Amino acid sequence: MRQLSGLDNSFLAFESPVTYGHVTSLAIFEPGERPMTYERVRDLVGERLHLVAPFRRRLVNVPLGLDHPYWIEDPDFDLEYHVRHIAVPPPGNAHQLAELAAELAARHLDRSHPLWEMYFIEGLEDGAVAELTKIHHACIDGVSGAEILGVLLDISHEPPPPPADDPRWTPEREPSQWEMLGRGLVGLVSQPRTGLRLARRAVPRLGAVMRNFSLALPSGRRPRELLSVPLTNAPRTPLNGTITPHRRFAFGSLPLADAKLVKDRLAGTVNDVVMTMCAGALRRWLLAHDALPDVPLLAMVPVSVRTEEQRGTFGNRISVMFVTLPTDEPDPVRRFHLMRDEMKVAKEQHHAIPADLLQDFAQFTPPSVLGMASRLATRVKIANRLNPPFNVIISNVPGPQFPLYSAGALLRGIYPLSAITDGVGLNMTLMSYNGHLDFGLLACREMIPDIDALVDHLGDELRTLTKVAAEEG
Repeated sequence: MRQLSGLDNSFLAFESPVTYGHVTSLAIFEPGERPMTYERVRDLVGERLHLVAPFRRRLVNVPLGLDHPYWIEDPDFDLEYHVRHIAVPPPGNAHQLAELAAELAARHLDRSHPLWEMYFIEGLEDGAVAELTKIHHACIDGVSGAEILGVLLDISHEPPPPPADDPRWTPEREPSQWEMLGRGLVGLVSQPRTGLRLARRAVPRLGAVMRNFSLALPSGRRPRELLSVPLTNAPRTPLNGTITPHRRFAFGSLPLADAKLVKDRLAGTVNDVVMTMCAGALRRWLLAHDALPDVPLLAMVPVSVRTEEQRGTFGNRISVMFVTLPTDEPDPVRRFHLMRDEMKVAKEQHHAIPADLLQDFAQFTPPSVLGMASRLATRVKIANRLNPPFNVIISNVPGPQFPLYSAGALLRGIYPLSAITDGVGLNMTLMSYNGHLDFGLLACREMIPDIDALVDHLGDELRTLTKVAAEEG
């Protein structure tokens, strides 16, 4: 048995009828000479199951929510329950695939099974096939999710042979409720010690924490030295409010070479280019809806704090930065420079806070309290009563710059479907792969019914930046 950390458990506790805690990816594979079939994909996953610990584990809860749940090796594991077969209706175009992906992603995972599902999707118009994979955030973060992809994908169209000894894992006996109650009571005894450790670590950094979360200026562009200090209240926009259970998804790819040209000519990083693209696309969309605030939007940016020693351990090792987006700046070059400086200062302030402080806070909070707070916030629609804590979630995940394969088929692109939450109805996640930026935009269906427009705006922004960067050079 292995206990979930407080941060892992928070992704379970915050689920509600309108929110879910799993992350999803849509991978599209080129048609090849040897057909990629459901049976081949199912068998490949089965052969490598011993290498992917989260795929084998399921939850066991502590009675009364006294302590965080535990993982056990599922004694009733059923591979065909998890690897499923489905098709897009004719003609199988990209819009239909996106609609199907949004529908599948919006379904909660069954907690009586290991918290993942994979859908093998046929019927695409050009003969390609797709795989949609859902894994609960309680099991993985972005880095450990990429590690799982590395296990399931190959660097050659000829997959390696399965292990000769057919390794297996050892299922565990499910403990009784009395056993789990005993573990929960032991956990309660340790809570005061955890709280003291948290206070000892947090108080010396209180100044940095307060600068990041409390200090605000009334309006307008802030001085450079305060660039990464967010507004206390993010401006309210159509992206914010109480979300529904329904989702919209759109995806696409852009040339990574163009982003690298921009970063070289304008003296920044690829991540600066990505953040500027997102800021510009949001500005275009808000202008089209006559809803652009006079002050910058505020983005929450997940950050991995996983060390080399923690690679391969799965679970969550993440923190977050809060970053102002220069959506109020009309000039694209000026917007890039503001975004670059903002990211630089935000990273410096983020490094001033212990990397695992968020984990300590989550570990100290009782699971039952987390769950009750989440359910109460959903029931009273608190997101409609308060200004949002931030406007949008943006994540940029570096990926491999070489081709990958599954069951002999070339991976064309991989498009993330990350989660949204009450108050924040849009998630923009990009992943670089084999020379291009693959992006997936997930939104509340009622808030952003025209999400395809945002995809177009991202392309427009990169083309604009490429043009001005060439002129600057």
